[in-house]
Amino acid sequence: MTHLKTLAGALALSVLAIAPAAAQYPDHAINLIVPWAAGGGTDATGRIIATLLEKELGQPINVINRTGGGGIVGHTEISYSPPDGYTLGVITTELSMYHWTGVSPLNYENYEPIALFNADPEAVFVRTDGPSIEDLLSEIRANPGSVKASGANLGGMAHLGWAGVLVTNEIDPAAAPWVPSEGASASLQLLASGAISVVTTTMPDARPMVDAGEVKPLIVAANERVAAAPDVPTAEEALGNKWAAYAWRGIAAPKGLPEDVKARLAEAMDKVVNSQEFKDFMAQRNFGIDYRDAAGFEAFLKDADESIGKALQAVGLAK
Repeated sequence: MTHLKTLAGALALSVLAIAPAAAQYPDHAINLIVPWAAGGGTDATGRIIATLLEKELGQPINVINRTGGGGIVGHTEISYSPPDGYTLGVITTELSMYHWTGVSPLNYENYEPIALFNADPEAVFVRTDGPSIEDLLSEIRANPGSVKASGANLGGMAHLGWAGVLVTNEIDPAAAPWVPSEGASASLQLLASGAISVVTTTMPDARPMVDAGEVKPLIVAANERVAAAPDVPTAEEALGNKWAAYAWRGIAAPKGLPEDVKARLAEAMDKVVNSQEFKDFMAQRNFGIDYRDAAGFEAFLKDADESIGKALQAVGLAK
């Protein structure tokens, strides 16, 4: 009997020895969904994140631009993907706005936050031969409908940034109609062509066209002047009315991500955001770094949902 038990034990050990080990995450390529078009700030920051995450995770990361619906198409695909760690996404400020404006039921609770990595204030741009901010507002007051603005989707952060400038200066936002687009790059092209008169977006998004001499910033919707444009006044400095609107970007996964996978991704993102390569990239392009880990990002998203909802209600964009 003892001999039989020993033999059985030996057989069990040999089976365990040849059984395949559980695959460690990640063991194949990962997709990173960017809900905005190529050429914009979300695309640029998403691609550097992908490049650096590849080094940390040891697997290829494919960047996929899923545009449409003012970011809704891409954000929806992220949330509906399998929560296995092989589909990640760059979620943006608009996620804090969709359900408030009635365009989609999506909100932060549909995602597993991994890390916030960027925040920048909105700024108001015109062509280089365009008017001052005072003259621009005077034109809107005198000729409602004559000035058209853009920056991204209807009801997004760029739209909120512009509406806030108007409301704080006692102008009905309807007096300067908003032209929806698929992001800052598309809006800036409309501005340069003369199809519209104003764009609100962040300084980093507009930097290439500012450097090319095609557009110029008038004000930043920030609490203080920004390092990316130290000569550009805040809304309060230029117009006497305090107004701030910040756009943010972070990495998230579909809800239900296994805790060990989430921990692996969070650890990798911590190394990415704190790497010199990432810091240099962001500094060269004037992107602001605002890093929050998974827990900090989750708290940030909850606060952003509440504060942006109040701002949207104040400027009449909430349903």
